[in-house]
Amino acid sequence: MNTKKFEKKSTRVIAHRGLSGIEVENTCAAFVAAGNRSYYGIETDIYRTADGHFVIGHDDNYTRLSGEEIFLEKKTLEELQAVVFFDKDGTKNRVDLRPATLENYLNIVKKYEKHAVLELKSDFTDEEIGKIIDIIKSYDYLDNLTFISFNYDNLLKVRKILPNQSIQYLFWKITEDELERLKRDRIDVDVWCKELTREQIELAHSYGLSVNCWTVDDPLRAEQLVQWGIDFITSNILE
Repeated sequence: MNTKKFEKKSTRVIAHRGLSGIEVENTCAAFVAAGNRSYYGIETDIYRTADGHFVIGHDDNYTRLSGEEIFLEKKTLEELQAVVFFDKDGTKNRVDLRPATLENYLNIVKKYEKHAVLELKSDFTDEEIGKIIDIIKSYDYLDNLTFISFNYDNLLKVRKILPNQSIQYLFWKITEDELERLKRDRIDVDVWCKELTREQIELAHSYGLSVNCWTVDDPLRAEQLVQWGIDFITSNILE
């Protein structure tokens, strides 16, 4: 199995939850698979654990991936790392398919020199945002990292500490009111691809904002977005 190629031109492609079209999402295996390919960046998601660590996961529980109802914020890191995920074929024969940490992710993106795209999932406190930033600083990787979140307050907390950091807001549809707020706070666009139009991309660019979109797995749709001038495409399988 391999990725689907498309004419990306100057558009930068982000591997969504790692190369999740081939490996189990948000695992070290998915991050390494993306690292070994031509992706500009690798996206992932973090939650806080019950004992104050930061663990990788898209949902607030591992039910979908493991078959067990395990809520990330209610378990310690040690408890979470004992979980084994299903492989793509539905088996649990790979001991490497386990929850990863923020540190695991940063090690891999740094090794493969990929841009890190870090989605903040929990409702993080100022102190926790500061701790996340300190961990990234310890890897000397802030200059090669973009924070994203559906939670605008998370992004404002990052902006307060890091006035010049790359930040994108995840939302569903571009409007002028939304762009006004983003321009004010110097936060770029990360929008759902389904209803995205050329006019919306051009409007965002007129505000001086770059545009990322999620999640594009159809090569023809991706090439249309490239023609319209999209800056980034986030995909599970396109390369």
